[in-house]
Amino acid sequence: MTKRISNSPFPHIFLNLRMLKTLRISNYAIINEAEIPFSDKMNIITGETGAGKSILLGALSLILGERADSKVLFSKDKKCVVEAEFEISHYGLKSFFEDENIDYEDLTIIRRELTDNGKSRAFINDTPVNLNVLQKLSDKLITIHSQHETMDLGDSIFQLTVIDALANTKELLDNYKTQYHSWKLCSKKLRETEEITSKALSEKDFIEFQFEELDKAELDTIDQVELESELTQLTHAEEIKRNLIQSVALLENDIVNVSGNLRLVITQLNAIVKYTPELESYIQRLESGYIEIKDITRDLENKSELVVANTSRSEEITQQLNILYRLQKKHNCNSTENLIILRDQLKEKLNIFSNSEEEIEKLKKEQNKLFIQTTLAAKKLSEKRIAVFVTLEQSVSKLLIEVGMKDAVLKIKHEFDADNFLSESGADHIQYLFSANKGSTLQDIKKVASGGELSRLMLCIKSLLVKSVALPTLIFDEIDTGVSGEIANKVGNILVKLSANHQLIAITHLPQIASKGQHHLFVYKESNTKTTNTKLKVLNTDERLTEIAKMLSGEKPTKAAMENAKELMEK
Repeated sequence: MTKRISNSPFPHIFLNLRMLKTLRISNYAIINEAEIPFSDKMNIITGETGAGKSILLGALSLILGERADSKVLFSKDKKCVVEAEFEISHYGLKSFFEDENIDYEDLTIIRRELTDNGKSRAFINDTPVNLNVLQKLSDKLITIHSQHETMDLGDSIFQLTVIDALANTKELLDNYKTQYHSWKLCSKKLRETEEITSKALSEKDFIEFQFEELDKAELDTIDQVELESELTQLTHAEEIKRNLIQSVALLENDIVNVSGNLRLVITQLNAIVKYTPELESYIQRLESGYIEIKDITRDLENKSELVVANTSRSEEITQQLNILYRLQKKHNCNSTENLIILRDQLKEKLNIFSNSEEEIEKLKKEQNKLFIQTTLAAKKLSEKRIAVFVTLEQSVSKLLIEVGMKDAVLKIKHEFDADNFLSESGADHIQYLFSANKGSTLQDIKKVASGGELSRLMLCIKSLLVKSVALPTLIFDEIDTGVSGEIANKVGNILVKLSANHQLIAITHLPQIASKGQHHLFVYKESNTKTTNTKLKVLNTDERLTEIAKMLSGEKPTKAAMENAKELMEK
């Protein structure tokens, strides 16, 4: 169920109750078996030092999707199982289950199993899931505030997150991030193009020289095979001419006169063919040979006339081929075709240089345009953040009075600088300044606030956040660090207020806070000769009274301590 808080300083406030009903732990650390029931209001966990309160959080961290270590197994002979039941019927999570293809149940069970070989498995309603899915769901169900997290108060990212939550900047922040990522993508592309171009430009002169050398060779007009053949003929022109002339003489003009003798043979055979008819086929074959020899003789005569020793042409071809051979050797190419391919590749590179310079100019203009748009989006985001500064400061001051810090002051130092601070979260530089005492100079919170002051301040901020955003079940691990007495009582009152509308679990060592609980869980250890085992029990009213008295005065509470405990519980 969801309800609006009408008197909140932040207009978008809604409250949600997400409830962790039961936590079951098996074979984890020094817990053999434990089943822990929780109330939907304020749950208190107390126990002796070392009894295992922090171990409960360790087991719960497995449900939150943290990495597992087989060293936590109580016994190596069986697997560790941590299982949590959540009542989620009123919180609009059905779409999440549909998106992840998980069966939805109003009473959802998250289970984590760990074996001694370090292998871990996670399940949501018996559906196996990976840790990423587990983390996404558990983030919607439960959050733990520990002593360590108190240090986040000094972190500018956390400080900005608080402001964004209270200012309800989600829509503006999403829009800004879209603009920012477009600008970053363009900037990256520009940087990469400039780097590639810069590197390429260092080779440009050499590439230009190589291209011009190949282009000047006019490779497209050269037939290497033809040139080599022509050069061979020119080199042996006299020998070719001499042999052609001698061949013609042998065929027709010399003493041998092959063609003339062949004609005589034909005449002789024609004279006797009438007596020997089978000679007709020989005569026909000889006639064909005679005609062929006459044609060959004529061709050889013509070719011998054409063969001329041309020294200038020979030199010209030799020069062309020498250039070709040199280029082939230089570029390790075995043909003119490969040289042409190389020349065209070099030309393409030169074109890229020219195009890159145009692309860089285009990207610079686009980058500048996107930077302006991103800056404008950051400015709108910043204005919405600034609008809640005063309300946040005043609200925290009022809550600080409730936890015994009536003179404490929180101020927000802010600077907007798109040139230097532009990041995924905007262009705002946020700093929380703090003073615990009247008249003290405001300083960076992480430099001046003590551990107790940080704990109380974080509690005040958390109490504002739970009214402003749909925070899940809240677990406070010793939020009372550094406080005691009446201050602890006031911290307890803040926790009570939070538990009115949220399930709250507080691990504490202070009786003032423990007395505020509506559901009190006590952690203790049992030992035998072989093992130590953590146990847990729900305390009834009388047991609570005794436990709080022990927290006040020791293992054997005095009558005065019992009276004091009773008084605390009745407040």
